[in-house]
Amino acid sequence: MREIIFDTETTGLDNREDRVIEIGAIEMINRFPTGNTFHKYINPQGRQVHPDAQDVHGISNADLEGKPTFPEIIDEFLEFIEGAKLVAHNGTFDLGFINAEFARLEQPAIQADRLIDTLALARRKHPMGPNSLDALCRRYGIDNSRRTKHGALLDSELLAEVYIELIGGKQSALVLESFSSGNGGGNTRQIEIVVATRPEPLPPRLTEAELAAHDKLVGGLGEKALWAKLLAPAEPS
Repeated sequence: MREIIFDTETTGLDNREDRVIEIGAIEMINRFPTGNTFHKYINPQGRQVHPDAQDVHGISNADLEGKPTFPEIIDEFLEFIEGAKLVAHNGTFDLGFINAEFARLEQPAIQADRLIDTLALARRKHPMGPNSLDALCRRYGIDNSRRTKHGALLDSELLAEVYIELIGGKQSALVLESFSSGNGGGNTRQIEIVVATRPEPLPPRLTEAELAAHDKLVGGLGEKALWAKLLAPAEPS
């Protein structure tokens, strides 16, 4: 299974007027990065970078002088993503900008069913949030200390690690072996589940303040509360 983890940076927030100025993407096959990447800075063809956007990603108008335009990189980008599922954080934003660029070139849009939005996955798995990329890196113990500004390629690399954790981590793999049956003579498949353990456990997800607040809440529920019964020490048999 081939997936492309990608991110964009833009001149602003309105894909009708603003333009894509950076695309970063990495290739994963069977949920493992292959080392194959795509990364381009893109000249926005006269559209100025909004100061608020520059504060986020640090890319200035001067940085984009002499960079290729979107028409000049589209074929390479299409070749890189061909046939793959696309994975992005708040992916409807990124896909909206990509498809706006495609529309300007009369290129068919990428259909929404190719997109896996990790923000939606995170909100289902962690409904109390927060679910920003930085927050998810902290939750899963992923080192994001290099991320002083948003950058499309670095964010894609971090998101790849977050995505693996969101869909269950790297704890297990399936090994299929063929063998001949002694009864009917036909071939069947045996599935062996190989469970790998983490070299280091994930850090606790609850802070000391959260644990203290929980204890305070439980303490005020009274002796008949279910929590009090569950936390009571077991009686000797």
